[in-house]
Amino acid sequence: MKLLYIILGSFLFLTACDNDLEQFPSNVASSDSLTDYDGVLNAAYFYQHASATPLAVMGDFRADNAIMIEEPYPSFDRFNSDLVVMQDQFFGPFYTGLYKSILSANNVIENSTDASEVGQAKFLRGLAYFKLVKVFGDVTVNLSATPSVSDDLTRQAASDVYNNVIIPDLQDAITMLGTQVSNGRASKYGAQGMLGKVFMQIGDYANAAINLQAVINGAGDAGISLQADFKNVFGVDNDLNSEVIYATQISSSIVDEYGFSEFWSWSGGLDTKSLMPLDADLITAFDASPGDLRRDLTIDVDLMASPKFPQTGGPDHDWIELRLADVILLYAEALNENGAASASVLSLLDPIRTRAGLANLDANVLISQAAVRQAIQDERRLELAFEGQRWFDLVRTGAVSAEMGETIDSKYHIFPIPESEVLASLGVITQNEGY
Repeated sequence: MKLLYIILGSFLFLTACDNDLEQFPSNVASSDSLTDYDGVLNAAYFYQHASATPLAVMGDFRADNAIMIEEPYPSFDRFNSDLVVMQDQFFGPFYTGLYKSILSANNVIENSTDASEVGQAKFLRGLAYFKLVKVFGDVTVNLSATPSVSDDLTRQAASDVYNNVIIPDLQDAITMLGTQVSNGRASKYGAQGMLGKVFMQIGDYANAAINLQAVINGAGDAGISLQADFKNVFGVDNDLNSEVIYATQISSSIVDEYGFSEFWSWSGGLDTKSLMPLDADLITAFDASPGDLRRDLTIDVDLMASPKFPQTGGPDHDWIELRLADVILLYAEALNENGAASASVLSLLDPIRTRAGLANLDANVLISQAAVRQAIQDERRLELAFEGQRWFDLVRTGAVSAEMGETIDSKYHIFPIPESEVLASLGVITQNEGY
């Protein structure tokens, strides 16, 4: 049961408004008219929906895992200004949904007296800004439940958003939430794992390792564990399984904020814009991993698509934001970047590779830090394909041009701000360079 939506409908008005930025609605109910903020919190969860499919497309179709076919969608594979044409279908809903989630979270943070509600709202706000910064770089910041039209819309430096919003919010969530992963809600380890991802994104490997290790060490007692069979991580029957630390819950019974083909349609080749989305480069990557049990679940070379999220039950697939295998691989990467011995780093990958039917990696062969770095990157690609991770991994590791096989200007590592936001702000919100 999708618990988050029980009383959602009656509260959606709290964050509804007309313009895309959605930070300054004139018709938000006064906070003093509410005494129960659970519904507002549900709205903050719900509005994260709109980020799922855009992240999937940006993460895999911008990278070398998947391709678009019908114009103008192949603009995802062109590193120039063409990508602005995708604002209505991808960047606009992504931007709007996350700022709606932020506004709802602000309301809970300012007004709720329930520590768990506030902790969850802090997690969701930190997560929303993390997604926005990864995608757009500098972004507008609003931390008020009742923003004014006179408030500054100027985009804040990404580093400031990390240091002043994302990291503090997730740190607060860690202290306010319990360890058990329950009913798809945010938890201490969800916040700590996401904080580890944040530190990895900004290259703070020491703090990343501390937080990622804490999740791994506490996983067993919190009921978090790797699934014995890779296929049991995915599919509607496996939603909220033991490996999933946090997922955005999706239900076909609730109208989604995102009104186009969903992530499972894109990866499965069910949209006419890309009936054969599988990039040949991903096939080559699996060919280099003979016997890999993840292959048949991840790629279908006959259909040139991915069966990872099957069509059956598609509208109810949860979007996995964080799972234990991801945390383990990030922890190994953090240790490697911190100069740990290759044997201690590579041994962390053993359970993941064993599940995939592969032999352990040999530290006597992969001796250098660079070799171990590449091995982890390759493992992440095969483990997390079609989960919206690949492009953002390439960007944060500085491997975009090398892995994409062409020199790509760093200004195209991020995506265009929706032009509607630039226009509505009378140019206070500026467009990213190159778009």
